Amino acid sequence: MIFPFPAETGSLRFSEEFSAMNTNRSLAATCLPEAPVIALLWCLLVIFLPVPVASGANTFASTGSLITARQQHTATLLPNGKVLAAGGYNAGQITSAELYDPATGVWSATGSLATARGNYTATLLAGGKVLVVGGQGNSGFLASAELYDPATGLWSATGSLATPRAYHTATRLSNGKVLIAGGYNGGFLDSVEIYDPATGLWSAASSLSAARYVHTATLLNNGKVLVAGGKQNITYIASAELYDPATGQWTATGSLTTGRYGQTATMLTNGKVLVAGGEGNGGSLIAGAELYDPATGVWTAAGSLGTARYIHPAALLP
Repeated sequence: MIFPFPAETGSLRFSEEFSAMNTNRSLAATCLPEAPVIALLWCLLVIFLPVPVASGANTFASTGSLITARQQHTATLLPNGKVLAAGGYNAGQITSAELYDPATGVWSATGSLATARGNYTATLLAGGKVLVVGGQGNSGFLASAELYDPATGLWSATGSLATPRAYHTATRLSNGKVLIAGGYNGGFLDSVEIYDPATGLWSAASSLSAARYVHTATLLNNGKVLVAGGKQNITYIASAELYDPATGQWTATGSLTTGRYGQTATMLTNGKVLVAGGEGNGGSLIAGAELYDPATGVWTAAGSLGTARYIHPAALLP
């Protein structure tokens, strides 16, 4: 599934937010982010006038099926263009992994994880290997981590977390290290750990100000990491915080208008972060989206999805 709003929006922002409505993408882009008020009606006309759509545009087409049905797994784009799907759940956590080849549309088996796991994270490292961390196994929450090498198709053990966890986030920092934040292991976690690929070891980092799980973490252009939303007990969290690798500290930043968890967060080409969907108070699904501006630390409304949803993916289109 591809999220349809890969652009900044707001009261007068129209750049590409309606690109999913069977419109020509380049036409929608003519309504610039800072369009004057007088241009409002023209922008709307440009966006909503019927335009020819190339055959196959804005549509989905079937492709090869996974060898093994699964959920709660990860999918990682490798440097060679293939996609690695590993682990997950199918009547119990599983170890199998598969590779999707876009050139053929076919999945093929690759080396299996040493430990069955779901609800973990997978991060592409600078050297091309994939780091899988934590999650839930068939006997509880996991601290173990594994590395996948695309050159050999094999997994190898690497250092384990100090604290077992699932539903956490993993962010590759500008220095190549990986930041693991929050999560759940029978209790809600505020602890943070950093993985060093050069040594294969983990070290403790400053804790989040608020324990949270099923939140989002986004690497900003300035090298900081934006953590937003999530849930703790029955509280849907609206707060957001920034991790600065230069100081190793977290600082508060503007809060989401709507507390949510299970949302997506997508870095846009203009450096802003689009948060969309999720679940909010009362267990209601959210259609609304918000934009975070690192320059101001403020969130603004960014229109709504046509259908409220959570635990969905989002992809920035070319």
